[in-house]
Amino acid sequence: MDEKSVLSRLWPIVEEYYIGRRAGKYLEYHDPEELAVLLQLDFQGDPGDWQEVFNWVEKYLRYAVKTDHPSFVNRMWSGASLPAMIGEVVTAFSNTSACTFESAPVSTLLEKFMFAQLLEIVGFHGGQGQMTTGSSNANMIAMLCARNLHDQAVKEKGLFAGRRLFAFVSADAHYSMDRAANILGIGLEQLVKIPVNARGQMDAWELEKKLEAVCQVGGLPFFVAATAGTTVRGAYDAIEPLLTLRGKHGFWLHVDGAWGGAAVLSERLRHKFLPGLSEADSFTMDFHKMLGSTLVCNVLLLNKTGGVLQNALAAGDGSYLFREAEDDVSVDLGTASLQCGRRVDSLKWFLDWKFHGRQGLAGRVESFLDLCRYAEDCVERYPELEMVVSRESFNICFRFVRDEATANDFNLALRNRLYKGGISLVGCAYISGKLVLRLLITNVSSGRGDIDRYFAGLVAAGRELDLEWQGEGR
Repeated sequence: MDEKSVLSRLWPIVEEYYIGRRAGKYLEYHDPEELAVLLQLDFQGDPGDWQEVFNWVEKYLRYAVKTDHPSFVNRMWSGASLPAMIGEVVTAFSNTSACTFESAPVSTLLEKFMFAQLLEIVGFHGGQGQMTTGSSNANMIAMLCARNLHDQAVKEKGLFAGRRLFAFVSADAHYSMDRAANILGIGLEQLVKIPVNARGQMDAWELEKKLEAVCQVGGLPFFVAATAGTTVRGAYDAIEPLLTLRGKHGFWLHVDGAWGGAAVLSERLRHKFLPGLSEADSFTMDFHKMLGSTLVCNVLLLNKTGGVLQNALAAGDGSYLFREAEDDVSVDLGTASLQCGRRVDSLKWFLDWKFHGRQGLAGRVESFLDLCRYAEDCVERYPELEMVVSRESFNICFRFVRDEATANDFNLALRNRLYKGGISLVGCAYISGKLVLRLLITNVSSGRGDIDRYFAGLVAAGRELDLEWQGEGR
């Protein structure tokens, strides 16, 4: 089979999957042992047999989760937009590293263009942007920049010669902050978790007390992270009170908008959820979540940096790659990157931007918020359901009503029944010891009818499970 025939054989398989991505069940569930048997992973066909390749592709697509299905409400992302998928395909075929202009001239200019757009929107005038492998790494890079800025000797001498460094995050901050503190040598004991208020926001008064306590023992508060859309509740930490505290203590203020940062594209939602963002020191957001790009598409923005990113990351002899004597390395994006090889993630981002425009993407985020309001109303319409906490933004945290002694076990069993039955896949988490079902709406194709069907299927399964448990005396 020649290369043209290979591609001709591939496209119908992909097209069939794409057309049927919202039909039937979202998943044909099998436990790991059953699935391994069905996949026949040990089977070895003849080397060079393209038909075997297509057999594996078809098996993969048959048993994979249909993330673009309206019943997939488990994650902060769903099926990607078509322009982004086209960009992903093109970059796979061209297969280059976006570390230098000479190896990736077009993607370099696309990325710089897109950062100019986003820096202007966020208000980071004179700032800098970097595409990373996800907000977890973006949070770590922001903490790294803050560490090196506050301890000028740390790059050469490590953490042994300076003052004890302390970072501060919300108690509901993403776990990547813990990993960043570990990787950067800050230590988990120096990562101070600040309690949240009744709305799930970092308590600025508690933060101020912790900052003063650290200063009193000779520590250096170098980094504070506000979360714009916490993972479970969707709470937005208030930025403006933290700016006031920064003026007093001089720390680096980072805003983790991996989930809720997309609100910045809507003028209305920006004023509601992100006042003060333009004065922060850094900001990260994921275009592969609410905005619908393919995984992974993350951006890290730094405000008025003065080269802090390059200074933090530059090390060793990179002359084999970056030749300052011969080229203008300011166009080589790899000089300010954590990794050497860089995926071309700018094309899918660029194509989405050109196809939808800022207003189109902003409208998408606004429509998700409207659907979340509708979903909250649906919860309140069913006597079997209750909101565990009030909705702060895009997250619906609810559960099936049961007595407190059995509520957690029941809702976990219900969640698993929905998953294994191919009915729906919804996330779960704990809030103050209560297990909640966390509904996230990130599918641009979803509408109120899909929300109605989701809750109808969930409540029907819950009623059935409740009868079974009553029959068993539980």
